[in-house]
Amino acid sequence: MSQQNGTLTTWRKLSRYPGGRWLFSRVVAHTAPYFATIRPRILELEPGLCRVRIRKRRRVQNHIGTVHAIAICNMAELAAGVMIEASLPPSHRWIPKGMTVDYLKKAATHLTATAELDPLPAFGEGEDVPIPVSVRDENGEEVVHATITMWVTPKKT
Repeated sequence: MSQQNGTLTTWRKLSRYPGGRWLFSRVVAHTAPYFATIRPRILELEPGLCRVRIRKRRRVQNHIGTVHAIAICNMAELAAGVMIEASLPPSHRWIPKGMTVDYLKKAATHLTATAELDPLPAFGEGEDVPIPVSVRDENGEEVVHATITMWVTPKKT
């Protein structure tokens, strides 16, 4: 990436300080308020990688006491969106276009979602970019696998 991305620059500045990751996560949730419902904590961010954690708490549970499927989808979309935002050159933009989700087992603990693209695509004139997201429980077992498809295009001038 020849030019520095603003999201990545902000992450690198804030994450060095105590409470910086928490503050960055709050800013992201404030920018897209629906994400605040899951109280995400961004743990790691670099081009091609974003790791997000949510705590299992009453507000994200379903009627059987596990993390609700929609909360997990919200988390997966957040991880993919922050990752692609931090990976794009400043000349490009993205929007979610689709999502496929496989629910593999009950989500009975706190969760960590990892969105990873390796290698990063060249980001041309307009393309679908499928981003795999693995959501794992505290035992390291994958509870959900999602693919978030982002439509990536150059910004209009």
